[in-house]
Amino acid sequence: MKRRKFITLLGGAAAWPLAARAQQPAMPVIGFLSSASRSVDDVHRLAPFRQGLSEAGYTEGRNVAIEYRGADYQLDRLAALAADLARRQVSLIAVGGSPAAALAAKSATATIPIVFTNAADPVQIGLVASLNRPGGNITGFTQLGADLGAKRMGLLRELVPFATSIAILVNPARPGVDAQSMQAQEAARALGLQLYILKASSERDFDAVFLKLIQLRAGALVISADALFNDRSDEIITLARRYSVPTIYEWRDAVAAGGLISYGTRRLDGYRQIGILAGRILKGEKPADLPIPRPTKFELVINLKTAKALGLTIPPGVLAIADEVIE
Repeated sequence: MKRRKFITLLGGAAAWPLAARAQQPAMPVIGFLSSASRSVDDVHRLAPFRQGLSEAGYTEGRNVAIEYRGADYQLDRLAALAADLARRQVSLIAVGGSPAAALAAKSATATIPIVFTNAADPVQIGLVASLNRPGGNITGFTQLGADLGAKRMGLLRELVPFATSIAILVNPARPGVDAQSMQAQEAARALGLQLYILKASSERDFDAVFLKLIQLRAGALVISADALFNDRSDEIITLARRYSVPTIYEWRDAVAAGGLISYGTRRLDGYRQIGILAGRILKGEKPADLPIPRPTKFELVINLKTAKALGLTIPPGVLAIADEVIE
């Protein structure tokens, strides 16, 4: 073989790996947008989201990257954070926390796929056209937390049968809060209770809420579905204990931490579900063709130690249907 031909062949062989690497597709990037803080999201949102991605065949750092954006409960920051992810042309935006985060993502892009999970009615707040046919670039998992308000109020009434009035804590900055309040009013009327609607848009408002609650002499408190209240439940539990207020929460975490009772979906389910949906979209499915699933499992958890401290006796009928009793 002539020397010139050998060098040409050798050079071509050396270039093959470089050409192969150049032809490999870029790793998809998921933008994770949340109304909460990174420290909370790492435990309650990102971990189960990564689990769902893994079930769909994607592992962060191996065949997918995740860019995180969190608003630290300052909802007015969400629009800018969502716009930043859209400018970066991420492959997909996953959204958690307040429904305001999903609406911010929708406003930021009509082309990048979006998957969300929250407890608002996505049709009612204008996020999608319908659950079965979401349309556009958005799909997700709805926890339908607002619809569970009446059930929570009924359970609390059974625990505090002597109460003639009850309060519900809502976040006035949350999309769909008017529907939450209206459903609570209807549930209270059906139970023959007077309802007080108390508002908090940050944890700085919690002390004033409980002082107002005591001033009104409300017999119990319902914590409405909201990312702020769920993520800051320790502060609420401390105040409920200080003022001896029977309180019902959305998720088990609060009861495990000393709250009285909770009724709702499993906290991690929604984020695992949108991880799976994200994987399906990255593989080529369209959000418009993916119906929005609803939870099929709800859990009732009761803390007997807290009930005893409040001087409450849990009715046998409620104990019988509890999924977990913490003693």
